[in-house]
Amino acid sequence: MLTQVAFSPNIYSSPFKLNSFYSRVISRPLSSHRTTVVKTFRIIAGSSSTSGRQSRAIPFLKAPPSLDGSMVGDVGFDPLGFSSIIDLRYLRESELKHCRIAMLAVVGFIVQEFIHLPGDVFSNPHPMQAIGQVPVAGWVQIFLLVAILEMIDIAAIKETLQGNREPGYFGFDPLGLAKDKQAHDRYLLSELKNGRLAMIASIAFMVQSSRSNEGIIAQLTHFKLPF
Repeated sequence: MLTQVAFSPNIYSSPFKLNSFYSRVISRPLSSHRTTVVKTFRIIAGSSSTSGRQSRAIPFLKAPPSLDGSMVGDVGFDPLGFSSIIDLRYLRESELKHCRIAMLAVVGFIVQEFIHLPGDVFSNPHPMQAIGQVPVAGWVQIFLLVAILEMIDIAAIKETLQGNREPGYFGFDPLGLAKDKQAHDRYLLSELKNGRLAMIASIAFMVQSSRSNEGIIAQLTHFKLPF
């Protein structure tokens, strides 16, 4: 089923809200596309001011119309207006994916300073320098794993855009914590908050360790600044 969905192209399952005028766009003369681009950027720039609801994330701006507060974790943050041109379910799927990767990355940054696989190639405690020591066979395994996961995710996104699946849902709840909708929404909000923080933290970890040439925990032991 997943394989069938993943490899069956369907223009009406596209996350971009372009289906209603797709045929007209490709049939229009090239000279008219400049006006379309300008209008599109005006829509994006003005999307924050067309809603009556104030953004909780950016209090001095209006929330975009599509961010009406009905989705868990919606705080009206969309300064570039992506929600005006891309399906909100696709954006939530993408956010959850990046949240989960970032949370794993933050844990990995810390754990790899102390725990390594056997062999000298895995012995470097510096998280950024250790990347350069990964052998070719290791990179091949990483890319193959990522490719398989992306194929599964493509199928899942198509299911979401067709209304058959909640964004980011893979049925992973081994402890049975989400017993009802209220509990599910509470844990989903916690995942989003921790994931958003992890995305910021992972970028900070990369910059800090690159500037200081030390691991994250190693820096905390003496609070050495990178400048």
